[in-house]
Amino acid sequence: MPFEDIKHIVLVLSGKGGVGKSSVTTQLALSLAAKGNQVGVLDIDLTGPSMPRMFGAEAKTVVQGPKGWLPVSIGDGKIKVMSLGFLLNDRGDSVVWRGPKKTAMIRQFCTDVAWGPLDYLIIDTPPGTSDEHISIAEQFQDVKPDGAVVVTTPQAVATADVRKELNFCKKVEMNVLGIVENMSGYVCPHCAECTNIFSSGGGKVMAEEFGVEFLGSVPIDPKFGQMIETQKDSGSESLLEQYKKSGLYPVFTKISDRVIEKCEAK
Repeated sequence: MPFEDIKHIVLVLSGKGGVGKSSVTTQLALSLAAKGNQVGVLDIDLTGPSMPRMFGAEAKTVVQGPKGWLPVSIGDGKIKVMSLGFLLNDRGDSVVWRGPKKTAMIRQFCTDVAWGPLDYLIIDTPPGTSDEHISIAEQFQDVKPDGAVVVTTPQAVATADVRKELNFCKKVEMNVLGIVENMSGYVCPHCAECTNIFSSGGGKVMAEEFGVEFLGSVPIDPKFGQMIETQKDSGSESLLEQYKKSGLYPVFTKISDRVIEKCEAK
C-alpha cells in the first residue's frame, strides 16, 4: 500500500478559484512542520501547480527511486513536496489535458510516490468539483482520508460556490474537518491594522449552516507574499524559520491545532 506509512491525510478544497487555497495549503504544512511533524504536500492542481513556487523549489526536479518517484525535500527535510510542476520543462508550460489523462496522472501520484514515513499528507486540489476530485475520492476508497479543510473568502459569490463543495463532500462521504475564511481583512504593512476590505463572517455563517467547525479567519498579509517571493534571497534561513516569525504563524498555529485534534480523534 502506498500510504501505509502515512498517519493522516488531509485534503484542502475550495469551490472557487482565487480564494488562496494554495496559500492555506502551504501555511498548514508549515505550521504542522513547526510542531515537529513530518509533512508531505501533494499538488494535484494539474493545470495550475503552484507548490514548487510556494516552497521556493521551482529549480528542483523529481528523480526515480527504487520504490517510485522521490518527492522534493524542502529545507531541513521536514516537508516533502510532489507536484506536476516539477515534471514540466518550463514553469510557463500549459497543461492541456482531457479528463482521462488527468485521472491517470492522479492515479500515478497516488501509487508511485515514495513518501516514506509521514505524520501528515496535505493534498492541494484544484477549485471546484472536477475530474480531479472524483479521481482522488476513488483512489482513497480503501484508505479513508481524515477529512477536508474547505477554504472560502468572505464574499457571497465565494461562499455560494463553497456550498457546492460541501455538498460534494457529503455525496462522496468525505469528512469535513472545518472551514477557513481566507482574505478576511487586510493587514497594513506599516501600522499592522487589519481592515475588512472584503467584509467578514461569511465563512462562519456557512459553517454554522452546514454544521461543521469554523477553523478560523486568515487576513491578507503582504509580508507573507513577500516572504514567498524572496525566500531564495534569505541566506541560510529556511522558509520554515522565516514563517515562524510571520504575523500569520499564530493564526495558523490555532488552525493546525484543531486539525491535529480532529485527525487524532478519529
